[in-house]
Amino acid sequence: MELKDIVSVNGKPGLFEIKAQSKGGIIVESLLDGKKFPVTVTHNISALNEIAIYTYEEEVPLRMVFKSIGEKEAGKEAISHKENGKVLTSYFREILPNFDEERVYTSNIKKVLQWYNLLASKNFDFTAIKEEEEETEEA
Repeated sequence: MELKDIVSVNGKPGLFEIKAQSKGGIIVESLLDGKKFPVTVTHNISALNEIAIYTYEEEVPLRMVFKSIGEKEAGKEAISHKENGKVLTSYFREILPNFDEERVYTSNIKKVLQWYNLLASKNFDFTAIKEEEEETEEA
């Protein structure tokens, strides 16, 4: 399982792994319950690889935030996304000290931690995440 194959589907809980291409879209499998279903153009999806977190200087790719949490937690699950806002903000500040507190809401932090913990529960290898996105060229 690679981060580039993991997506979030708007209106559906959890994360999904892209399994196949279909005529009308893609087939995804839920990381929560393992159920597969088609995602069509009517669904709004976000690839985790394309998401970034605002800081005061730049936008930091979500994969780098996951890598930082993975290093801090040694690949194990982090604190629960159900903690109160102050605890979540304080924890996130340890991971990404310069995150933009005006544009990164508690709900965003909850989502990041929820996604991280879901991936950690599936034994995702956070050490395999690269700093730069590698371009793979097809010959």
